[in-house]
Amino acid sequence: MRVNKKKEHILDAAEALMCGIPDKDISVEMIAGKAGIAKGSIYYYFDSKDDIVNAVIERSYATAISEYFADSNDASDPLSKIKSLFRSVLRQEFCDKRKNIIVYFHVQENPVLRMKMMMTAVRTISPILAKLLAEGAEQGCIRADFPEEGSEMIIAMLTFLLDRSFFPSDSEGIYRKLKLYANVLETCMQAEKGSFDFLYSSDEAAEFMKD
Repeated sequence: MRVNKKKEHILDAAEALMCGIPDKDISVEMIAGKAGIAKGSIYYYFDSKDDIVNAVIERSYATAISEYFADSNDASDPLSKIKSLFRSVLRQEFCDKRKNIIVYFHVQENPVLRMKMMMTAVRTISPILAKLLAEGAEQGCIRADFPEEGSEMIIAMLTFLLDRSFFPSDSEGIYRKLKLYANVLETCMQAEKGSFDFLYSSDEAAEFMKD
């Protein structure tokens, strides 16, 4: 797929502003100034600032998906691929060291922005997870009675419960949530014990649990 460099440049400028300034204080003029282009050029690619924000969120999850497909090449079974998908999402969504825009949305006081982020996560990640759940059920390594609905619930639960603006937690509290979440997945999927321990013991999880 051909990448429109000017459009990507606008998104880069918007993301850079968002990581340091509350969304309500950002204007199209500011984005244009940061990008070093005329304001009118932005409207050639985007209808509004909200359109730009949506595109930034979409791009962030597209990055997570791309990383998953790159990392899953060596995975030989559906459960291993599911683990790879979760690791990619954790890296993209929760690791502060990445200075990713998704981290910004988690700490914003604007519930509309956070809801957009969660809806995008469900819409983009759950179809991939649903396919893996179906494959795992077919091969008998996990149980997945309703792959599509189950994948939506799994991703929605992850993004919602770990949003610190909804449920403020210290590192120990986050660890307990991740451990309970791993136990829920293991039980619901009837997966081998310890299959999802990486959710609270991996480097990705450790990075997120830093205060």
